Amino acid sequence: MSTAPVLTLSHFEIAPLLAARRSGATAATSSADLGRTRSDVALAADGATFANGAQLSWALAERIADAPNKCFVVQGGEARELRVFSATTGWVRSLLPTGTAPTTLVGGFTMHRIVGIDPREDTVRKAGGDGPFAGPVLDTATGLGYTAIHAASRAPSVVTVELDPAALELARDNPWSAELFTAANLEQRVGDVAELVHEFADGQFAHVIHDPPSFQLAGHLYSGAFYEQLLRITRKGGRVVHYIGDPESPNGARTTRGVVERLRSAGFARVQPNPRAFGVVAVR
Repeated sequence: MSTAPVLTLSHFEIAPLLAARRSGATAATSSADLGRTRSDVALAADGATFANGAQLSWALAERIADAPNKCFVVQGGEARELRVFSATTGWVRSLLPTGTAPTTLVGGFTMHRIVGIDPREDTVRKAGGDGPFAGPVLDTATGLGYTAIHAASRAPSVVTVELDPAALELARDNPWSAELFTAANLEQRVGDVAELVHEFADGQFAHVIHDPPSFQLAGHLYSGAFYEQLLRITRKGGRVVHYIGDPESPNGARTTRGVVERLRSAGFARVQPNPRAFGVVAVR
């Protein structure tokens, strides 16, 4: 395995370098990790040298600048697009840059809201807020790990479940997902949460964050049987925050109505739509 320093870049990180080069400057400020941190970058005739010692040729910089919907890992003078094919789901996943934390693009759909909102703020809303959690948290769909990371910073323990190993492969290359693999109070499990849920104890979680794929892709995660299991593992007074999608779209409105009905039938004491979070909150 190469020990050469690594850059994780998109057109957002390249733009200030090219602008500085055009102006004749010998230095610029940019990021080696998709905007998570920033540092000075030395500019020369043959390319740019980052603070970690990694070098980027101008030819490679131009290639990245011309790919606005892609992220790349650059190491040893070679660039690799952050894109994976899943043998588990048959989906192609890629990182889509946003200028801050990237989102995942799956089949042409973004996994976070990015129009008028940052993926990090979208995560906070999906999780049910920015305050502390009263006890253990279950995150039913890891993805890039933003929800699990957010919860782990505010809860005593977090279990996060991911069906697709390819999603975790992509997360390992994403600087914004680093704490998913380092947080001591965060446990990862791989598998279908509809099956793994049976392994959790009654009342094990104070808070469940349920952000499944669309109903068309994972209808069983919207079923009454699954909601009954969520009720079982949620302690009295605990909450399930269920992301659905735009409640003002025809499909979102229809799905929201069905979710509310099935959560109530499962036995949750209070079930209320939460339009700001594009979801529903159910209290046991």
